[in-house]
Amino acid sequence: MLQSHVIIIDGILVGAAVRLDVGYRFVAIHMKLEDLDTRILPTLEDVNRLARRIWRGGPAHQPEPAPEPLSAFGP
Repeated sequence: MLQSHVIIIDGILVGAAVRLDVGYRFVAIHMKLEDLDTRILPTLEDVNRLARRIWRGGPAHQPEPAPEPLSAFGP
C-alpha cells in the first residue's frame, strides 16, 4: 500500500503527496494547483514548499541559476 500525506495550506485541503521509490508525487485536489498535479519531487518538504508558493501566487518553476563560465585553462 502506498503511503500518502495530506497537503493543507491556509486551512484548505489542496492535495496529497504519495510516496514513491523516487520521491513524492503530488495529487492535486484544488484546481489552483493543477499545474503541480502528478509532479514528482524528491522530498515531502519540497512538495509542501512548492505547493505553498503556487498557492500564494508564485511561479511553479524556480529560474535556473546562470551557469558558471567555463575556463579555457581548466578547473
